[in-house]
Amino acid sequence: MSPRPPFRLGLTGSIGMGKSTTAQIFRELGVPVHDADAAVHALYGAEGVAPVEAAFPGVTQGGRIDRTLLGARVLGDEAAMKRLEAIVHPLVHAREKAFLEAAAAAGAPIAVLDIPLLFETGGENRVDAVLVVSAPESVQRARVLARPGMTEEKFAAILARQVPDGEKRQRADHVIDTGHGLDRARAAVAALLDELRALRGDEEGKSDA
Repeated sequence: MSPRPPFRLGLTGSIGMGKSTTAQIFRELGVPVHDADAAVHALYGAEGVAPVEAAFPGVTQGGRIDRTLLGARVLGDEAAMKRLEAIVHPLVHAREKAFLEAAAAAGAPIAVLDIPLLFETGGENRVDAVLVVSAPESVQRARVLARPGMTEEKFAAILARQVPDGEKRQRADHVIDTGHGLDRARAAVAALLDELRALRGDEEGKSDA
C-alpha cells in the first residue's frame, strides 16, 4: 500500500511580505518545505542550463546560468519571461513531485510548497489550501527597498508581475499578517498547523468509518 500523501499547503505572498521567514518557521516546527525559488537556483546549475542557454545565448557563466545576466534579458520583456517560464516551470514541477513523494514516504502529514508566483502560475490547482503572508504596504516597501541593489524601478517591475496583495488575500484559504513581529507570526503558524492537523485527523476518521 502506497503511503498517504501529505496535505499540500501552498505558501505565497508578494515581495517583502515575509514569505521566506514564514517558510523558515514551518521548517523549525518540523514541516517539510519545498522552496520553488531554491529549486530554480539549483536547476540553473543542473538540468536547466542547456535549455535556458539555448533560449537565451550568453547567460551561462562557469557552467551555470548567471541569474543577473538572465534577469537583464527577461525583466520587463513579457515575451521573454513567458519563454523562460515555459522552460523552467516543468523542471520545477518535477522537483516538486519528487519532494512530495519523499514527504509521503517519510510519513509527513503536512508539506509546504513555497511558491512566490502561486496564483500567477495556476499553482493553487496543485495544493489543498493556500496560505498568503501579508503585511502593511509601508512595511513591505521598507523591507524591499532595504535589500542590496534594490531600486524603486526594480521594485515596481517585480510588483507588476505579481497579483496584488489585496486580491491574494481574498483568494487565500488562510492569511498570516507578518507586520506585527516574529513572535506573532510564529504563533499564527503554530495555530494554523494545529488546525490543519485536526482537519486531517477528522478526514482520517471519516475514511475509517
